[in-house]
Amino acid sequence: MKKIVVLGAGYAGIKTVVKLQKKMKNEVEITLVDRNSYHYETTRLPEVATGENSYTQISYEINDVIKKSMTTFIQDEVVKINPEEKTVELKNHPELHYDYLVLGLGFTFTSMGIPGVEQYGMPMYNPKTAIEIRDHVLNEMKEYRKDKDKKHLQIVICGAGFKACELAGAFRDAAPRYAKIAGVQPEDIRITSFDASHRLLPMFDGKIYDYAIDAMKKQDLNIIYPSYIKELTEDGVKYNLASDPEDEKPRELRAGTMVWMMGFIGSPVIQTSGFKQRRNRILVDDHLTVPGFENVYSLGDVSNVLQPGKKWPYPNTAQLALSMANYAADDIKARINGQTRPNKYAYHDLGVCVKISEHSKAAAVALGHGYKGYMASVLKKLIADRSLMETGGIKEVIAQGEFDFWH
Repeated sequence: MKKIVVLGAGYAGIKTVVKLQKKMKNEVEITLVDRNSYHYETTRLPEVATGENSYTQISYEINDVIKKSMTTFIQDEVVKINPEEKTVELKNHPELHYDYLVLGLGFTFTSMGIPGVEQYGMPMYNPKTAIEIRDHVLNEMKEYRKDKDKKHLQIVICGAGFKACELAGAFRDAAPRYAKIAGVQPEDIRITSFDASHRLLPMFDGKIYDYAIDAMKKQDLNIIYPSYIKELTEDGVKYNLASDPEDEKPRELRAGTMVWMMGFIGSPVIQTSGFKQRRNRILVDDHLTVPGFENVYSLGDVSNVLQPGKKWPYPNTAQLALSMANYAADDIKARINGQTRPNKYAYHDLGVCVKISEHSKAAAVALGHGYKGYMASVLKKLIADRSLMETGGIKEVIAQGEFDFWH
């Protein structure tokens, strides 16, 4: 009986396991490894970081969706992969042997060599880091009551990409709660983002782009761009504008909270294992396997899939990860059963949606059409529920789904 090992229970990993369980019945032995006992919806981490919801509202136990007759779950950390020997080294368990390996190890952040990031920047990439941000912000509000230093009221987000913009909007929605703790007015809570891009939200254009930018302005979200962060300090951010002379002394913005949302990279296990990679992401072949190791699939945040006719990859999104997992499961099934393999992987982008505020402020492009406001907000929640359905089934949709469509 073939052994399939899946590393990581994020969107790509958990979906691969769920689909193999349906497709392969009890024809294979599956081992799933993750450091946590639960799967969480990465796209909903801002809800935890701002205290809107607890992490249990955006997660479910892995054991709820695995079929124990064919899948074994091991809660542990992956140390190294030995592709030549077809083994996986774990921190606290014996090494695993595999016939097929699926890499779904997720992402982390890098400091990009900027001084002070590791000491003062707070990344958000899992529930633990989101909870740390939540507790830090609440503490800053309490500190303001003591010393009245306005830096405690300033929240900085380093980066203004898709995820960072959603986090900024979530902080603005939470401002009334923060203000009560600090004893100030909601408008006294300041949210500022920095980004080096010359254009925000490049996935949008035309009226949808104009709507998104206008909505952020109306939310009083201050985005300084194009700008370059030079250093994070205990008291705030040092930066330059792109228009500043090269020898210009860095400007400074005092802040009590600095969330680091720049420098996304794949799991460091990829580099440790000796795979050819760039930023811990593997450029996969037509069947999503690692060049030179066709029994190893690399999915989600540890992979790069080039866009047709272009020299750059698709953005790593939950939608892409789920699509890759569907394909990998089908390909593994065909290979094990001696069937014709699927045609080469092709990604069909269904669109993108960004939530700027919980109060029906969102922008989306889906299936060639643009949406804004209430319709885009509903679409965002439907997308989240669809993701839950694909990984956790109807049970998890009922337990964790978003159904407040009146917002």
